[in-house]
Parts: sequence; C-alpha cells; structure tokens
Amino acid sequence: MKNNISKIGAIILMLWAGTFFVHGQQDSQFTQYMYNTMTFNPAYAGTREVFSSIALYRNQWTGLNGAPETMNFAMHGPVGNKVGLGFSITNDRIFIANETEIDFVFSYIMNVSENGKLSLGIKGGLNFFDIDFSRVNTGSPNGGDPSAQYNVDNEFAPQIGAGAFYYSERFYVGASIPNILETEHFDDSNNSTAGERLHFYFITGYVFNLSNDIKFKPAGLLKAVSGAPLQIDLSANFMFYDRFTLGAAYRWDAAMSVLTGFQIDDRWMVGYAYDWETTALSQYNGGSHEIFLRFELFNNRKKIISPRFF
Repeated sequence: MKNNISKIGAIILMLWAGTFFVHGQQDSQFTQYMYNTMTFNPAYAGTREVFSSIALYRNQWTGLNGAPETMNFAMHGPVGNKVGLGFSITNDRIFIANETEIDFVFSYIMNVSENGKLSLGIKGGLNFFDIDFSRVNTGSPNGGDPSAQYNVDNEFAPQIGAGAFYYSERFYVGASIPNILETEHFDDSNNSTAGERLHFYFITGYVFNLSNDIKFKPAGLLKAVSGAPLQIDLSANFMFYDRFTLGAAYRWDAAMSVLTGFQIDDRWMVGYAYDWETTALSQYNGGSHEIFLRFELFNNRKKIISPRFF
C-alpha cells in the first residue's frame, strides 16, 4: 500500500514537473524569503547596513522521490554610505532537472525623506541547467536509454535582473524582476525543453512595536510568472526581546507554514520553517522543511542592541 501511494505521488509530481518544463520554470521558492530577500531583489543589497551572509536549505515534499530540493548561499554589505555589493548562488534540484544560478549584485542607496531610503539594484550572472531524462525510464531492451538523446547537458545562459526597494525604520516595499532575459533550452532535436520566463516580485511589510519587548510584522510577497499561477505569500511574525521570533504564513492555495528563529548572539541567527501542503500532494508527502543560518558583522553597538526586523 505504501509503495502504491509513493507511485501515485510520483505520477502527480511527474505531471506537475511536465507543466513546469513546458510552460516556464518557476524561480526558487522559500518560506523564509524575508531573510534572503536579495536572492530575488538586488536592491536589497547593503540595506541592512552591515555585512550579512546567509545559508539556506529547503527540502520540499519530503518522502516523495524527485521532489524539489534547494540550497542557497548569499552575502552582501554596504560599501560606503550609498553603495551595496552582493553575491548569491542557488542550486535547485527537481525530478530530472538540476539548475544552478550564480549572481553578482550592485545597489545604489539614496535618502529620499527624513526617515526613508530608496535603493535601486541590478544583478548579472549565469544560469546553468541540466535535464537527465534517463531518470524517467529504467532502460531499454537494447541496453541503452533512448531518452538520453534528449538530455540537456550543462547549458548556460546569462542573467540580468533589476529591482527597487524603499525602506524606513518600520516599513518596506519593493518590486523586482530577477531575470529580464527570457531563455529557451533545447534538446538535440531542436525542440524546446524548458525555458526561463520573466518573474515579477512585489514585497511589503510593516513592523509594529506592541511593547518594549515585542514586535509584530505582517508581510506579503506576490510573485507572477507567465505560464504559472499567481503566487501570494502572507505572513505574520512576532519578535520577542530582540532574540526569538515566531510566526505563521499562508501560501495561497498551496501551503500553510510555521516559522521560528533564534538570535544566538550578536552575530549568529538560526531559523526553521515547516510547510503543510493544502494541495492534492499533501497525502503523498511529509511536508516541507526549511532551515537557515545567518551571520552578520555589526559596526556599532546600537545595531546589536536593536536589530532590524527585516
């Protein structure tokens, strides 16, 4: 019975992945996107006003063979008062596809009001893409796998992205297109196998000081891409004593999540999130796990005492 359920889940995943390849790939998905915002909005680079680095791992739909698995590492920081620089590398594995993105980020930060700043950012990099169709079939009577002739082997394409990010002490809003270039990947028969499509991101949030020791931050992320459903993430997070965070999130028609984080000391923070699927896949997997580790170098005591909540 367990094997049958696994097979049914695998079939659903294959159908979902087929739509993924034909209609355009989705960018990496994160529940704790508020901690690696620079990955999809280059204007975020340098806005924390400290050197910041993060390593994040996501294991989606655990127990389902070929389910998405994502690893991300990013770092960024200010150079002077107006420039931010950053670097990001992301690896996505899903079913028969393996994709790696490497990006270099530049931002320019301006004072636009007494308390508000506007950052404009650009990024450039490379996308490396593989598809191994031999993972679909077990082989052929002739000892070879005919599907292998359609493999995509380490193809690469340039990436250019842009974004804007406005922020003050409590409020932020941003918009971005992580990759302006649309790229098609081809198999040996010159038929399109998969393609990079334009992704549009909009992010916003506000921090309420409920007391001297408790902060509350509702936030939202909207992602749109041609050939895929509109994705809306809504979250509500509390921070207690500038150390412990706890919250919940809802991904529209997809998943519900719990999020927690702990500021270990002035430099290190660790966080974890768990997703419950609300789609048909929920009965074939054990949910999704996501963990991150952040390291920051503060340049003055004020920022250590009162860390920014975004």
